[in-house]
Amino acid sequence: MKIAMLGTGNALVTKCYNTCFVISDDEGRHLLVDAGGGNQVLANLEKVNLSWKDIHTIFVTHKHIDHILGIIWMIRIIAQNMKKGAYAGDLEIYAHDEVIKILDEMTSLLLQKSQTDYIGRRIFFKEVKDGDERFLIGKKTTFFDIHSTKAKQFGFSIDMNGVKVTCLGDEPYQEEERKYAENSDYLMSEAFCLYEERDMFHPYEKNHSTVKDAAELAEKLNVKNLILYHTEDKNIKNRKDLYTQEAKKYFKGNVIVPNDLEEISLCPEEDS
Repeated sequence: MKIAMLGTGNALVTKCYNTCFVISDDEGRHLLVDAGGGNQVLANLEKVNLSWKDIHTIFVTHKHIDHILGIIWMIRIIAQNMKKGAYAGDLEIYAHDEVIKILDEMTSLLLQKSQTDYIGRRIFFKEVKDGDERFLIGKKTTFFDIHSTKAKQFGFSIDMNGVKVTCLGDEPYQEEERKYAENSDYLMSEAFCLYEERDMFHPYEKNHSTVKDAAELAEKLNVKNLILYHTEDKNIKNRKDLYTQEAKKYFKGNVIVPNDLEEISLCPEEDS
C-alpha cells in the first residue's frame, strides 16, 4: 500500500506540480485524489509507473483550478480511449454537488460529444455529502466537509487495511474535522510555508497554514505520521529539510515532506 505524490505545490508553483496524489492498495487498485491544473497529471502518472488506464476511481476535493482542471484531461483521454476500445471498465468520479455541477458543465463545453456521450454510461459522477461513507477501491472511505471559508471543500478518511489515512484538504483545520482526523496513522495536511517565513508568504491572509501549525495540529490529534503538502516552491531544493526541522519542534511523530513523484509506503508503524 502506498501514496504516490504526483504533485506537492500550491496553485501558483512553477518548480513542482500542483498537489494531487494516488493512493494504491496491494491488489493494484488506485484512487486518484485531484489532478492538478493541467495535463501534466498524465506525464506524472507515467513517471510513477501508472497510466490513466489504471485509474478507475477519482475523488475531487473542490473546484479550484489547481485541483480540478487536470480532471478534465483525465476524462478526455479516458473517454477518447473508451471509444477506441482501449480502456477497460468504468470511471467513477466522487465529489460534492458543486464540483459535480462544474465538471458536468465544463465537459459539455470543452469536450467533444463523442467523449461526453460516455458520461452517464461508463463515466459516472458520484455525489458525496458530509459524513457519507462509501467503499472506494474496496476500502471504507468517509467524506467530510472541511468548513472552508472559500470554496466548499471536502476531505476524507480511508481505511487501508487497518491503516487510517486522512486528507484534510488544503485549508486550515476546523474542529468539526476532529472525529475524522483524530488518531490517524497518516495525516495529510497543507503547509503553505515555514512559520518563520509567514511575513513573506502571507499564509493566513490566504487561509492557509504554516508548517508549525500543521505540526501542532498533528500532535493534538495524536497521529503517527504527518505528511506535508500544498507548499510554496521558492526554496524547493531545501524544502524537505527545512520543513522537517520545523515540524519536529512541535510534533513527536514521523514527519514526511515528499517531493513530486515520491512514493510513501503505508504501514501501521512510523516510516523509517
